[in-house]
Amino acid sequence: MLRQTLNITAMNLRNVLSRKGSSSIIVVGVAGVVAVVVALLSMSEGIKSALTDASHPDRVVVMRTGTQDEVTGWLSGAEVNVLKGIEGIGTASGELVVVVDLVTTQTGKPGVAVARGVGASAFEVRPDLKVVAGRPFQPGKNELLVGVNASETYAGLGLGSTVAFRNQSWDVVGYFDAGGKAHDSEVWMDLPIAQAAFRRDGVVSTARALLDSGRDAALVRERIRQEPRLRADLVGEQDFYAQQSAAKTGLVESFAYLIGAIMGLGAVIAAINTMYASVSTRSVEIGTLRSLGFSNVPVVVSVMVEAMLLALVGGLLGSAIVYLLYDGFASSTLNVGSLSQVAFEFSVTPRLLLVGLTSALLLGAVGGLLPALRAARLPVIAALRSG
Repeated sequence: MLRQTLNITAMNLRNVLSRKGSSSIIVVGVAGVVAVVVALLSMSEGIKSALTDASHPDRVVVMRTGTQDEVTGWLSGAEVNVLKGIEGIGTASGELVVVVDLVTTQTGKPGVAVARGVGASAFEVRPDLKVVAGRPFQPGKNELLVGVNASETYAGLGLGSTVAFRNQSWDVVGYFDAGGKAHDSEVWMDLPIAQAAFRRDGVVSTARALLDSGRDAALVRERIRQEPRLRADLVGEQDFYAQQSAAKTGLVESFAYLIGAIMGLGAVIAAINTMYASVSTRSVEIGTLRSLGFSNVPVVVSVMVEAMLLALVGGLLGSAIVYLLYDGFASSTLNVGSLSQVAFEFSVTPRLLLVGLTSALLLGAVGGLLPALRAARLPVIAALRSG
């Protein structure tokens, strides 16, 4: 039976090129499905990476208990000072996080950006942050240090330019690169100036902190909860950004699989029709093989292998198109947690390519099953007479 299966399968595959027109229907259909699904999932992967890649394992976010994001949170200056005295906290930075109205470069329409008021300790907490052009802002002045992605996402943030918001003018004096996309989509300013401009005197939104080397975050979290002068909670920076990205990536992934299912149904129907036509044109061949003693199983396997091979070619084609066109493609989206634009790059990872190829093989198997069973059940005499 194995020898029969190999012989029939090899004969079918040699004849695929003679059916280029019908075979291409399966290839193109599956390629379209794989391309759409992988492209959307690469968008989700890019958003996730933009919000988590810059995380530091020892860096934590301290927020008011019950707060889900930085924009709506608040801590008093006194609470930040108490936090700095908690055992296990190395360096802490109280920061004011607000949103400002700017114009996006992609659409030319008004958008919102995250503005972060910080002090000198913010740079100590983020040793990976580098000023790549210009200089840091000077305390006490309306000056902005702009993230490299924000400079491309929003208009009017050229080095040396002046931008207006909150009825004040702000000078762009430098660009910074935080080694990732989370902070790189923000604009930074002096904390006291930000508190005055946004009428948040003596209040910050959250605190960022570096834990002392080797400290257990869970133990430090418990100390913060037990401190009566603090109404705050601690969360690891990576976990915080994962929560921020969950809503957006969940929506994108759900949409990807929904569209993929709809398109996949069309591809399966096309594959079934194509393979039915293939079986019909080969009915004499199948009848002859059956009359020579070939069993049903090799016939079924040969049809299934042909359908799955064509689907695999489509999957490879779709994956290659997405990888060449979208991997590293820069875009931006709304961060639900901060209601601001976050720049990201599409990320076509090996895992997503594997998902695409697996989906292609599944479509080929489903599309080839019914025609394969029909080929196996085809009466020998009827098959021979059809010629």
